[in-house]
Amino acid sequence: MRVYVPATFDMLVSLNNDGVLPVRQGWAFAVTPAVREMYTSGDEEDFEAIVFDEAAEASLRLLAIGDEHFPHRRVVVSADVDDSAATPQPDTLEAVVKLDPAQLRVEDIAAVHVDVKEAEDATRRAVEVIDAADLGDPDAEIAVGEAQDHYMAFYDPSELPFLIELM
Repeated sequence: MRVYVPATFDMLVSLNNDGVLPVRQGWAFAVTPAVREMYTSGDEEDFEAIVFDEAAEASLRLLAIGDEHFPHRRVVVSADVDDSAATPQPDTLEAVVKLDPAQLRVEDIAAVHVDVKEAEDATRRAVEVIDAADLGDPDAEIAVGEAQDHYMAFYDPSELPFLIELM
């Protein structure tokens, strides 16, 4: 199963140094049966895009807690795990899964996605208002949407050491 893990650049540094990515609270996002039921049309690629966006938004919440290296760049790590390692959580969002164990090995990683520099201002604004957006503030929701509209660069897992060194 492909899972999308919200992360921060600090978590990527940990992945690079230790070979494992700790998954906060074990939460990740995936195309679950509930996601497929919720949308009446679309294919697997469409569902994956929806779930990826949910992980990218969750990265904003992690950035609100803090990131030493790049406090205004979202990070999503895509990984492939055994279906038995990802348990859907139907009492939360449709796409949320609980990973067991709550860490990914570097060899599980399929891709790393990081905000580009041009997204930093929009991401900064979104981080500042993410809680208000969750509570339904329309201006805050617009700010989060503007951050979500930005492109996230794709990196192959083999590029992780270079990404860490060059950023």
